[in-house]
Amino acid sequence: MNKFSHFVINDKWILKKRGKKNKVDPFKPYAYFVEKERTASGQIEDTAVIFLTNYECPFRCLMCDLWKNTTDKPVPIGAIPKQIEWALNHLPPAKHLKLYNSGNFFDKKAIPEQDYEKIGSLVEKFETLIIENHPKLINEKNLSFAELLKPKLQVAIGLETVHPEILKKLNKKMNPEDFKNAVQVLNKKDISVRSFILLSLPFLSESEGEYWAKKSIDFAYDSGAECCTVIPTRMGNGAMESLFENKLFSLPSIQTLENVIEYGIELKAGRIFSDIWDIELFSKCTKCTKQRKERLIKMNFHQKIIKKVKCDCEF
Repeated sequence: MNKFSHFVINDKWILKKRGKKNKVDPFKPYAYFVEKERTASGQIEDTAVIFLTNYECPFRCLMCDLWKNTTDKPVPIGAIPKQIEWALNHLPPAKHLKLYNSGNFFDKKAIPEQDYEKIGSLVEKFETLIIENHPKLINEKNLSFAELLKPKLQVAIGLETVHPEILKKLNKKMNPEDFKNAVQVLNKKDISVRSFILLSLPFLSESEGEYWAKKSIDFAYDSGAECCTVIPTRMGNGAMESLFENKLFSLPSIQTLENVIEYGIELKAGRIFSDIWDIELFSKCTKCTKQRKERLIKMNFHQKIIKKVKCDCEF
């Protein structure tokens, strides 16, 4: 780590590496679909996912590419409810709902408080509502939204890593204690927490990345998180490509992701999921990628270790 300590990563450097944003409509979500997920009760059920078109997050995290589908100015009051209503009219029925707004639900510039009541009425048929937020924007004052809801609320928080030096390099402007404090505030209100954990981090080898992903899972559960989602770190935002080109970052292998998920399952501390979006990026073997993907999906659903895939690529 010391040999890279001179490498400065801040808002200015990250912004310099960016490309152009996509054109978005403030009255329509930029993506929506239904996926199956194992619930806290152990059932595998449909979850609607809506990616809201929203004001850009003020926290410019190193690995984030969500800014591509954000606006430069806050969306008008009423726009977010209209997006939700539009998506729900185009989606099949589901029991659970994820509202991801490329930033922080409790950021007043992102989701106006004036929209809380309307959002609450739109989501009342769901059993669970999952939103996302930075830990520093979570406090007892801004949890009035939860009191308007019929669904059980869960907040997804990006812990990313508990490696103290690397977390600073991610430009998240937080530390593990911020995460822990936010979880405690939410749990006191009977609001559960989903933690995002990154697999493969800049400046670390693959084995070090695996070690710190496991340490981060430990910390998330010990802090009171109900489940963890392990996300293989990707490129696609300019900044990560720059680190890759300078040999300061490399993609994790699908085998390493399997190892981390197995570790999380063995803990039996809560649900653990692998993010399988574009999972093919993390496999160099065309023979076993499909089987490994199917194995990860089964482990997501059943929360138990499935028989390993055997392939010549490991020998």
